[in-house]
Amino acid sequence: MQSVGLKLMSEVKSLEAGCMLQLRHLDNETKVVVDYLKLQSRKIDLVLQHVLETETQEGQGYQGSQFGGSGLRILSDKPMACGDRFKLNLYIREELIAILAMVEVTQTKENQDNSYSIDLSFIQILDSDVEQLVKASLNVQQKQLRARKQQSQP
Repeated sequence: MQSVGLKLMSEVKSLEAGCMLQLRHLDNETKVVVDYLKLQSRKIDLVLQHVLETETQEGQGYQGSQFGGSGLRILSDKPMACGDRFKLNLYIREELIAILAMVEVTQTKENQDNSYSIDLSFIQILDSDVEQLVKASLNVQQKQLRARKQQSQP
């Protein structure tokens, strides 16, 4: 069910993770090479992200508010019924992630502004995509902690 762009992005991310792990075990002298390869990888990821975002998508688009390895939360102007299942294309621009998964609505909660927070659980997702989401959520948390720490310092 994955588009060519999604398959390519998933493969690139998987290969990149394996290579970077191996490179970290090399001497400190290779730091320049590792940094250069990270830069090249980031450029490829940006191009792939752009290609994916310009692909024609079916269905409704939603803004996400939280994500992790087991699911995510989206914001909607309409409620969704618990148990509803659908295909989800998930794009996390800040982390350059694009994932295809099958999800199920586990909770719908009305917000004070008459919008709805919808909790979705992954019912079918690639293991490598779960790893990407877990790493990305840790990166986002780390960035948020740094930002809070900087704001609290005089």
